[in-house]
Amino acid sequence: MSGRFKQYGVLTHTASALLNSEMEARVLKTGTLVALLLVGCWALDGHHGHETTPHYSNEWLVRLEGGPDVAELLALELGYVFLGSVMGFPDTYRMLKSDHPSLHKRAFPRLTQRLVRDARVVWAEQQFVKLRAKRDFIPPLDDSGVQTPAVRRKRADLEVPTQRVERLFNDELWDQEWYLQDTRTRPDLPKLDLHVLPLYKMGITGRGVRVAVLDDGIEYTHDDLQGNYDSEISYDVNDGDSDPTPRYDEALTNAHGTRCAGEIAMSANNRKCGVGVAFNAKIGGIRLLDGMVNDRVEGTALGHAYDKVDIYSASWGPNDDGKTVEGPGRLAQEAIERGIQQGRGGKGCVFVWASGNGGSKGDNCNCDGYIGSVYTLSIGSASQQGQFPWYGERCASTMAATYSSGAYSDQMIATTDLRNTCTIKHTGTSASAPLAAGIIALALEVNPELTWRDVQHLVMWTAEYAPLSDNSGWQRNAAGAWINTRFGFGLMNAHGLVTVAANWTTVPPKTICTVSAEPLKNATIVHGVKSEVVFNTDGCAGTGKEIKFLEHVEVVTNVAYTLRGALEMQLTSPAGTGIQLLSPRQRDQSDKGFEDWKFMSVLSWGEQPSGTWILDIIDEVGPESNRGTLASFTLILHGTKARPAYLDNGPRRYNQDYNRVHKKVSVFKILVFRDQFPAFCLRV
Repeated sequence: MSGRFKQYGVLTHTASALLNSEMEARVLKTGTLVALLLVGCWALDGHHGHETTPHYSNEWLVRLEGGPDVAELLALELGYVFLGSVMGFPDTYRMLKSDHPSLHKRAFPRLTQRLVRDARVVWAEQQFVKLRAKRDFIPPLDDSGVQTPAVRRKRADLEVPTQRVERLFNDELWDQEWYLQDTRTRPDLPKLDLHVLPLYKMGITGRGVRVAVLDDGIEYTHDDLQGNYDSEISYDVNDGDSDPTPRYDEALTNAHGTRCAGEIAMSANNRKCGVGVAFNAKIGGIRLLDGMVNDRVEGTALGHAYDKVDIYSASWGPNDDGKTVEGPGRLAQEAIERGIQQGRGGKGCVFVWASGNGGSKGDNCNCDGYIGSVYTLSIGSASQQGQFPWYGERCASTMAATYSSGAYSDQMIATTDLRNTCTIKHTGTSASAPLAAGIIALALEVNPELTWRDVQHLVMWTAEYAPLSDNSGWQRNAAGAWINTRFGFGLMNAHGLVTVAANWTTVPPKTICTVSAEPLKNATIVHGVKSEVVFNTDGCAGTGKEIKFLEHVEVVTNVAYTLRGALEMQLTSPAGTGIQLLSPRQRDQSDKGFEDWKFMSVLSWGEQPSGTWILDIIDEVGPESNRGTLASFTLILHGTKARPAYLDNGPRRYNQDYNRVHKKVSVFKILVFRDQFPAFCLRV
């Protein structure tokens, strides 16, 4: 253990885990050389749930060479019950230690060590409970900003606004889908519209696109879902069968997945509930949240049918409690990377993730490794008033926003509910991510050749600043994009995104440039004194990793500190764009610090990386006795050497007239979308 991390009685997460026997073991093989490493977490040391887990189970995962017969023999030799292969992961097997407690507050490291000492074993890991939160069911705030208790009422008693809008569909809740149509009664209000109606008039409805909702199951027999249900991309990981039907209870605690699925693919014109954003897309359900969640469960879910699924939608994650720092485990990370590399015929599955509901607890979504992954597309929320909702989390990894619930007087989201019913009360960032997934499905219908990176570029390039411009925090980066840690690049614009996608040129191949920090002038960090970490880079010029146009930026941090929640970090690019990577989190009282934790930002997108990057770290919260140590830091730049084709005409030109109420005049434009979309007339 490094001497710097021994100071002040603060240990790295690895050291702490070792001393508390919360460890796993892995074997690295080079020819006949076998090196046994004991580490606190898997391959990349860090925060993967050990810090917050309440229980370790008596299930082990083992990856070994030789096939299932060898695995079964090993289990027999060491006193395990062999449970077979882990679905979707070659050479990976489940073993149960039946003579140990099924759940225990401590790990059993000696059993893990014994497994990895076997020459056939590549790695072994004891499974543990991962606490997961669905990102909805939020009691609203009243007009004074006070959270009101949730009150369940009969549907007949729900107060439904009565404004009249053009009824393009006969579905009973179409009038309540305010976010799909501009229902403003005053022109000075922000435009309430994700701009899908022009696409529907063009015949673009998500046909042929397959979306899987990762959640607590979906009621696929629902009248408004069954016509679009796709059994091939559905699975119940909790029970290990092909039926993702949720478990019913009196409180309807497992309605979440059904609600998210309805937003995406409710059928149109069937007089039932509402209209999904991509109402002709296929929808599947992968049930994983109604039972004990561990890395095997998450990995199996995230990797299910990756060769068939176009878009995964996830509206859950580690607890949004303002104190958790956690990312994907070994198998979950492997599943996401496999989906990116091999999904959709090599073009990559699109993973859409809700950014989190911990705003009222001071949480920051960059402490969520699912949101902070370069492979996921993180979506935040905007209220009906175009405001940042009280539950929203600010972070530099948020790509864009869609609509959801807000203050007490704001409408929520209309969708399907359990027992073949409907609701107008879906809330939180849980409701925002499925809307984004539906918009992306419309784009993939028009251009199925889009890669996962193309989709992220499209969201960045077409998101709208104007509807959310009244919020604080906006700035323009050096590439000309409006950015905000509350909303990323702005509100998603379906029509704009799909229009650009139709004639899109695939972005150039990605390169990754890794930069080590300059030697630290002072490795000690104390309250009230800003510490500066400097990275000098030429963008890996002259190498095969050269970058001239940025996409994601990651900073790998190693900081030991007596009070992690007091720390704040800001990254400034060579062009002078300052981005907050971490805000203080009052509820985070941990002394674990950050070990190999990646903070990610998308907000320097399009900038040139060459020059000096500065990471400022400061504790302005206190107490004054706080102190710690800075260890290693690495800057990881993702981007391209060649300029993406969409930048050929210069930076983004924003429509300053976006919020204007357009008069209905008899002007027609002929639009032609590829061979499958014939010419048609569209009133504008």
